[in-house]
Amino acid sequence: MQEFKKKLRDFSELVMFQHSVFSLPFIFVAMVVAAHGWFGWRLLILGALAAVTARNYAMGVNRYLDRDIDALNPRTKNRPSVDGRVSGAQMLAFIALNALGFIAVAWVINDLAFRLSIPILIILGAYTLFKRFSSLAHIVLGLSLGLAPIAGAVAVLDTVPAWSVWLAAGVTFWVAGFDLLYSLQDMEFDRKHGLHSIPSRLGPQRTMTLAALFHLLTLLFWELFVRSAGLGIWAQAAVLFSALMLAYEHWLVRKDFTQIDRAFFTVNGYLGFLFFALIVLDLL
Repeated sequence: MQEFKKKLRDFSELVMFQHSVFSLPFIFVAMVVAAHGWFGWRLLILGALAAVTARNYAMGVNRYLDRDIDALNPRTKNRPSVDGRVSGAQMLAFIALNALGFIAVAWVINDLAFRLSIPILIILGAYTLFKRFSSLAHIVLGLSLGLAPIAGAVAVLDTVPAWSVWLAAGVTFWVAGFDLLYSLQDMEFDRKHGLHSIPSRLGPQRTMTLAALFHLLTLLFWELFVRSAGLGIWAQAAVLFSALMLAYEHWLVRKDFTQIDRAFFTVNGYLGFLFFALIVLDLL
């Protein structure tokens, strides 16, 4: 039993399970807006399973393909995928299990979700490959999480409404923006090893400026989401509070690069849940 618990902890560390806080709030934002309120226990469970299996698959692919790179980086050399706690065969089994789980959940939800499941998995797995040849990897990572609200709307409505596209675009640039800030930690490593990241090409100041532009686009798209979905004052407050939290995030990073982890995890984690809470309040 102790060995089983240890292996679970290793896999949780492998995929950084706590970072699921970035995608979960926005899939549920889309679901409550699509349903104009409570969408039922069935879709709550299926939506959570879809989000978790999709993210586990994406992180599993990332960790498996990046083992050689992670072994060279002081920041990542102690990951379970590198130090032997999780073997290559175990990671492949984990990837396959979560991919099949995601497809199965999509099949149970509805036909459109099932038809979209394979294309979504392809996009989710593309991030790791992109950063080996293109600086657009930051956008691909953003798109991977940006698919969450579209998936949430599809789960409830069996179609893709316009407002879900605006919400997804906002999430895409939100994630891409804070990934730019997070990638500042590996700027010199990426340059040395020929990895394609925007910080390694533009340097810290221009990267932070671009991240700020991405987050301005985030706020614009979320405002368009609020208007397109016909939401009210509490939804407008969600956009306003997001603006304040993103401004605080940029202030933290510009003040001290050592605050990147705090900016990346804490601020963005709270942002997602606050956004969700205010949307729910708007629909009451």
